[in-house]
Amino acid sequence: MFESILHGLRQIAGWIIPLAQAAEVTLALSVISVVIGIIGGVFIALGRISRGKILKRICGAYIFVFRGTPLLMQLFFLWTALPLAIPALTMQNRFLAAVIAFSLNSAAYQAEIIRAAIQSIDPGQMEAAKSLGLTYSQAMRLIIFPQSIKRLVPPIGNEFIMVLKDTSLVQMISLVDLMKKTNQIQSSAATALVYLPSAVMYLIFTGVFTWLFNRLEKHHARYE
Repeated sequence: MFESILHGLRQIAGWIIPLAQAAEVTLALSVISVVIGIIGGVFIALGRISRGKILKRICGAYIFVFRGTPLLMQLFFLWTALPLAIPALTMQNRFLAAVIAFSLNSAAYQAEIIRAAIQSIDPGQMEAAKSLGLTYSQAMRLIIFPQSIKRLVPPIGNEFIMVLKDTSLVQMISLVDLMKKTNQIQSSAATALVYLPSAVMYLIFTGVFTWLFNRLEKHHARYE
């Protein structure tokens, strides 16, 4: 029994490096997608609460489509279906395709998070800012957004954790992330033991980023 345990530990030790290398793809995809999603989400959220009916409907339709269809379907559409319809949009880089798909999807969710945070601020704040001579953009940048940050941190943290776990879907377009590498090792080594270190890595990433977002939330809470 001791020898079997020792053999298992040796196997796990040999898998750490290739799993860690694949985990870099998982982390990079998660961070880049969420950051782009936040940037896009800000503009979409502003469009959703704008007075322009056409812009409001376009942003609303964007959110409806990307929140109403599975992320895996969006990933397949971007990688396989879209190039068939428009050959000029064919992509050779799987990581780039994954970033685009995840960013577009994340932006839809981030937009609703940001919209809700902005609208949770007392409307009197905007009126007061305008009475002081500030423009709409200045009021949003100097008054509304700073007050919204604390309310944005928890849901954005949850969105990041969801994206981190959803990156496992990229194995469907043969991008070697942590989950894909885990399955490759499982197939070649003919043992499910590899799922143990892989799961531990996901838990470590989730734990670290949860801690970071909690610290960020507490930091902004000091200013209330």
